[in-house]
Amino acid sequence: MKRTFVLGALTLTGVIAVAVATVVGQAAQGRPGGEGRQGGARGGGFNFPPVGKIEKINDKLYWLQGQGGNTAVYVAANGVVIVDTKLANNGQAILDQVKSVTDKPITHIINTHTHGDHTGSNQFFPASVEIVTQENTAENMKKMDVFKDPANKNGLPDRTFKDKQTLLNGGDAIDLYYYGAAHTNGDAFVVFRASRVMHAGDAFATKGLPLIDRNNGGSGVAYGETIGKAGNGIKNVDTVITGHSTTLMKWQDFVDYGEFNRLYLTAARDALKKGQTPEQAAMEFKLPDKFKDYTITGGRGGPGGNFGVIFEELGKK
Repeated sequence: MKRTFVLGALTLTGVIAVAVATVVGQAAQGRPGGEGRQGGARGGGFNFPPVGKIEKINDKLYWLQGQGGNTAVYVAANGVVIVDTKLANNGQAILDQVKSVTDKPITHIINTHTHGDHTGSNQFFPASVEIVTQENTAENMKKMDVFKDPANKNGLPDRTFKDKQTLLNGGDAIDLYYYGAAHTNGDAFVVFRASRVMHAGDAFATKGLPLIDRNNGGSGVAYGETIGKAGNGIKNVDTVITGHSTTLMKWQDFVDYGEFNRLYLTAARDALKKGQTPEQAAMEFKLPDKFKDYTITGGRGGPGGNFGVIFEELGKK
């Protein structure tokens, strides 16, 4: 039987030692194959800003930026549910911000996917906190060096789901969905039902090229289809917390992101037929005006963007 803990009674008694973790998320730049590389998971890594002040979405739901992926904080009747725990050594900073809005105990952590900038501070929280992920994410997390250390086993998932699961009851219900491979093969969409808000994790990190982590089952070929399935299958959401954007998004932004990735895949297929290189495909890639604020150059996949990643994936089918 798991036990909850009272936030006001918790003090940090030592620094959590984490040598290395798999940190990709939106900090990972470079060519295909770099996804899933080992990177420093210490707070302050990859030039992420510090954990910011908790921001209110409504009376029950908040979010925290900085030090990795965006964290959602949901204050339910009997405790607090956190979505994503940022880079390692940020547990106390997250806790301090949670305590600024409630003294209720933290009962659950939901990880949207495996990456260390979203799971890095799991082990800060005691084993009384139940960690929930999609089943593929649980397997991916077991492969991370940080969680192979017996001292950090409490950071691994306690409960998994395959396609859908609902946590809590009534007005506190949180629906978890999985629709297939995208950023990884375990991307969970977390819907706070009564709030009409979804945390999309890095399946929708920003308005721009996604990081396709093929080492953890991500797929540029499936990406747009997966977002499209989620867009059609998930109902009654108005607001989206992305993996890394500094502003909240609208539901239509999420739907459009599926279209963007489908257009990108179509362009990749056409470029392959023409015998183009990824760099040539990237130079010729044009988008409708509705995507004018998207970032599609630099970073992901090198000069060829994600075309190189998708070319490789298509070539192996």
